[in-house]
Amino acid sequence: MTQILDIIGISATVLALICLYLAVRAFSARRWMGALVSSLLTVIALLCASTAGLVLIGTQGYQALTHEQVVATVTTTPTGPQKFRASLRLTDGRTPQFELEGDEILVEAHILKWKYVGNLLGFTTLYELDRIGGRYTRVDDENSHRHTVFPLGEPKPVDLFELARKYTPIAFLVDAVYGSGTYTEVGRPSQYEVAVSTTGLLIRKIGGVD
Repeated sequence: MTQILDIIGISATVLALICLYLAVRAFSARRWMGALVSSLLTVIALLCASTAGLVLIGTQGYQALTHEQVVATVTTTPTGPQKFRASLRLTDGRTPQFELEGDEILVEAHILKWKYVGNLLGFTTLYELDRIGGRYTRVDDENSHRHTVFPLGEPKPVDLFELARKYTPIAFLVDAVYGSGTYTEVGRPSQYEVAVSTTGLLIRKIGGVD
């Protein structure tokens, strides 16, 4: 995907420079129609180049998804009534720990699917883990008890998730931009796998913890 975006960005930039040169020459020669056409092509080429650049920067932190795959292993340890510690092992090598409150662990992710045109360009479904938190089984507890939520995504100069929802030149390539979440009860020390597929997140218990 990055190679295609590089080619698009470089080609569009070169085209913009050529069109800009032609526009300047046409203005100098007072060929107004030629100057107008060259100027419009310059703007279009620059828009394509900037779009490719934004997508390229925005994909930092996101990973390609072609089938169901495990994205994190979570070990939970109760630390008190409706309190537990969650120790994660992420695919990027990070091993964060979080002190959470609730009866259940909740993991959420951003998922971005491209339309057919995007697939032809080599774009694949992308995902990024977004946050982790505690969840209460009872609605009354959810409304009255303390909430604990922590980010899992890495800071980035451009947020592709927001960019795809708001930036029209990218939005026409996007089939769906949505959040997905999965949760399970954590009443005793246990270990889980968090997996992501093209339909969203899921969590599976893989064993108890002594």
